[in-house]
Amino acid sequence: METKINQIYNPIKRLTRGKKSTGGRNCHGHITAFHRGGGHKRLYRIIDFKRSIGESNATVLDIQYDPSRTGKLALIAEEKVNAEGNNFIPSIKTSYILAAEGLKRGDTIKSVRTMPNTALYPGDSAPLKYIPIGTKIFNIELEPGKGGQLARSGGCSASLIGHGSRVVKNSPVVKVLAAVRLSSGETVVLNGDNIATIGESASTPPTLLRKAGQMRWRGRRPIVRGVAMNPIDHPHGGGEGKSKGRPSVTPWGKPTKGYKTRKRPRVIATLPEAKL
Repeated sequence: METKINQIYNPIKRLTRGKKSTGGRNCHGHITAFHRGGGHKRLYRIIDFKRSIGESNATVLDIQYDPSRTGKLALIAEEKVNAEGNNFIPSIKTSYILAAEGLKRGDTIKSVRTMPNTALYPGDSAPLKYIPIGTKIFNIELEPGKGGQLARSGGCSASLIGHGSRVVKNSPVVKVLAAVRLSSGETVVLNGDNIATIGESASTPPTLLRKAGQMRWRGRRPIVRGVAMNPIDHPHGGGEGKSKGRPSVTPWGKPTKGYKTRKRPRVIATLPEAKL
């Protein structure tokens, strides 16, 4: 595959696969996600959440739309270091990554695994222990080598708010830690070797829906009121007239409309101080 910056790229065949619609059903055929079904056929883009290219640079060939997510994708071509290590050689190996806000065609991004000798810019990836405190990050790993799992939706980001360390029990190894504040306000402490991407996940601009059919194109079906169902389908169903006859509940009988169901966010009050 010949890579050019000004070329228009269709979805790369080896980086896509067919995506079968489930209609909101699980393996037993039971509806577990309501109001799903229909919609246009989609190709699933295989995304490199691990930034597995390691220590190398990459050139952004294109910024593409992904029908399976709210964020944009960047099609990148890797650049490998030659044997002398003094310059980069473009390669034909391409991959999809989550695009950072502001990333555009022709930009060069880097992926580092050791202490970087230059500043980090949006789109670059690095271990949390090498990212400056206060930096906005996204596509954050929960475990080293597992791939990014946090802050992946379009427009999402988290903030790195501290570094620290602790001694592993019955071992001379010192484990480097990093405190990350998520967009929900929750603070989590992660392994400092986890990889994250600098910046904020690029989002697709919102569009005005001009008819109900546009939601059907996206695979969203109508939302039916509980009082319009039968008693077997919803606690509000059945009866004479339109009264539900009880306080509002979910289809499983749990109180709704203000009832708190989430546990309190985990907040880490202190982090062991240590210099890297």
